[in-house]
Amino acid sequence: MSLMGVFDIAGSGMSAQSVRLNTTASNIANAESVAEDAEKTYRARYPVFAAQLDNAGGHLPLTAEEGTGEGDQVSVLGVVESDKPLNLRYEPDHPYADENGYVAYPNVSVVEEMANMISASRSFQLNVEVMNTVRTLSERVLSMGQ
Repeated sequence: MSLMGVFDIAGSGMSAQSVRLNTTASNIANAESVAEDAEKTYRARYPVFAAQLDNAGGHLPLTAEEGTGEGDQVSVLGVVESDKPLNLRYEPDHPYADENGYVAYPNVSVVEEMANMISASRSFQLNVEVMNTVRTLSERVLSMGQ
């Protein structure tokens, strides 16, 4: 694998984790938002990732030796809404309460979202470290000839 392949893989990982951080931030920002209608209430969103197939072999790598293709990267297939039920709270005096006195709040767990944010942030940092390590090793290899 060329050095550019390592940069491509780490870069795709950083890009994927950026999408994950953005969706997590959106979920946290809308955790307490309500709408007049339960159908319009914000629902948690999550990115869907996939490993891109190796261009040469046409399959996902099964071993470390097989995972050396230039096409081994992470791709974001899209962002999906959670199908978990909304959080209903009994607040009969709320202006958006239904006929039974319940208000539909988003199906966002702030605790889970914070764990997702920490995980995504750490994954992003690890990809940055991979890029820095490859850069440092490249510089050392170049300086060996001097």
